[in-house]
Amino acid sequence: MTPPAETASAEAGGTTHALAELPPLTSAPRRLLKHPRLMHYNRLAALVILANIAFLAGSWVPNAETIGYASLVNLALAVVVRQQYVVNLFFRLATWAPTSWPLKARWTLGKVYHFGGLHVGGALAGAMWFLAGAVVATVDGAGLPLVTVGWALVALLVVIVVTALPPFRSRFHDHFEKVHRFGGWSALALFWTHTLLGVRGPFALGVLAVATFSVALPWLRLRKVDVRIERPSPHVVLARFDHGVTPFAGSSTAISRRPLTEWHSFANVPSPGEPGFRLTISRAGDWTGSFIDDMPPKVWVKGITTAGVANIETLFSKVIYVATGSGIGPCLPHLLAAEVPSRLVWATRDPRTTYGDGLVDEILAVQPDALVWDTSQHGKPDMVRLAYTAYRDFGAEAVICISNKKLTWQVVHGLERRGIPAYGAIWDS
Repeated sequence: MTPPAETASAEAGGTTHALAELPPLTSAPRRLLKHPRLMHYNRLAALVILANIAFLAGSWVPNAETIGYASLVNLALAVVVRQQYVVNLFFRLATWAPTSWPLKARWTLGKVYHFGGLHVGGALAGAMWFLAGAVVATVDGAGLPLVTVGWALVALLVVIVVTALPPFRSRFHDHFEKVHRFGGWSALALFWTHTLLGVRGPFALGVLAVATFSVALPWLRLRKVDVRIERPSPHVVLARFDHGVTPFAGSSTAISRRPLTEWHSFANVPSPGEPGFRLTISRAGDWTGSFIDDMPPKVWVKGITTAGVANIETLFSKVIYVATGSGIGPCLPHLLAAEVPSRLVWATRDPRTTYGDGLVDEILAVQPDALVWDTSQHGKPDMVRLAYTAYRDFGAEAVICISNKKLTWQVVHGLERRGIPAYGAIWDS
């Protein structure tokens, strides 16, 4: 059991270690590059926008046909980069790099999970191009059906973009999901109508077909499956699935009780050599609370299991996993697989009472030197210092943090501003 934070020490494997003093911040220019506003997600979005500006500045005449193609290509980019097979391909390409490559190169490749910036950039650029196209079509006196569909689509795209902005998305996430889903399907139907009315060529039809197939593919895998639920405490359940699918470690599965209204993704926890997998679901809102209380015998699943942030571990010779509460779920499959030498730092409230002796013993069996901080006894620790101490003592190359948004950003940016590769979710969905 770890001692109070005030003692500036932590216990792992029965040995007490003094918490390390954080190293100094890097130079001002490097710190600026590590600012949240300049994270790779925003850089990718800016790159797409700049590419479109460069295209606009080129020596061409902005006619309705060219504008239409530009809007379609950008919006197809926004759709396709979210497709699960494409996401898994991104991770596979990024993690092919061997650990012999320079750390700076691997550090950058590890940011592959920021690919959502391409989605944002494509969506914004596509919406602007389509607005320009609607204006041109109206001024040129295009037919009433084409103009009407064009402006209806512009209005719909504005609603989708506005509700996807962080202030709305974080406060009304369920509404954001519904607008994005049903609005996206409606927009796709309007794009088909607009393209057919505009009598565009095979290129436009091909782009639309790819985007449509990309959207439809996960839903073609929709099915209702059995689930066995264990509830070690009112705070958490372990949902066990065995419907002929054993996902790879670190992937995630989306589940739902009402497939047309809301979906929730959780990290898959397969056990080596065993079929099926588990999901760790903690009480974090109305949906998870209802799930824990009701313990449904069946749920809907769809799509393809998708790689997550922790899959970048193979880029490094050693990693530190930092988790709080149910953040242990996404870490557990990697700890069990032991593909990369790792050490766990886990801060949670009364772990055995909350998660059960079985799960805690399973973790300690593969991580005997894990630092488990019981917040019910010792309060909330300085997670940045805990992470850095483990990073220093273990000789790790990177830190992967799975926690809530505020603490994840504290750990990731607190370490990166000191020259240490650190990774954590960016809540872009």
